[in-house]
Amino acid sequence: MVKGEADDPIMLSALQHYSYCPRQCALIHMEQVFDENVHTMRGNAVHERVDQPGLESFEGVRTEYALPVWSDRLGLIGKCDVVEFYPDGRIYPVEYKHGKKRAKVHDDLQLAAQALCLEEMLGMPVTHGAIYHHSSRRRREIVITDSLRQQVEETVKAVRSMLVSQKLPPPANDARCKECSLMEICQPQAMADKAGQSKARESLFEPD
Repeated sequence: MVKGEADDPIMLSALQHYSYCPRQCALIHMEQVFDENVHTMRGNAVHERVDQPGLESFEGVRTEYALPVWSDRLGLIGKCDVVEFYPDGRIYPVEYKHGKKRAKVHDDLQLAAQALCLEEMLGMPVTHGAIYHHSSRRRREIVITDSLRQQVEETVKAVRSMLVSQKLPPPANDARCKECSLMEICQPQAMADKAGQSKARESLFEPD
């Protein structure tokens, strides 16, 4: 288990993982555990192109791939799949995801965190970005609202607190677990059963 320090940088991906499931985030970023399933393999395939650093220019729009980003203020580090720089000064991050076009708050959170990093690095506002859904071949535009920015800040604090505490959150044991590559490692149903058994034992000794 890797000891977390209060000033250690947090990976951008940890925010998406925590928003989806705090236990998943802890297993990956605190205990350094990972496994593959069909969803992660599809995600890796989608990212093959954008994981290669590079630069393209078309009709005045400069596109950078696998761009390293960070925020000293928030203590974040990571990379953007794609960032488009427009002639009018707009900076537009694009995050690639496998699957069909559908709203997922944890994906929006990751994109917003990228926007905050770009703002700090470049000294320019980043007001919009997009999630590119590979199966649909369509973009879903995200407005970087004040609410979303606040959610990023709160999630950073929650992730940092978890990493410093070194406490593994309880399993979700719900529909999310079916798509999680860590289900066999996490054992959500078994862990939930243990928690229930513990409560049952405690209740035996409670006074009437």
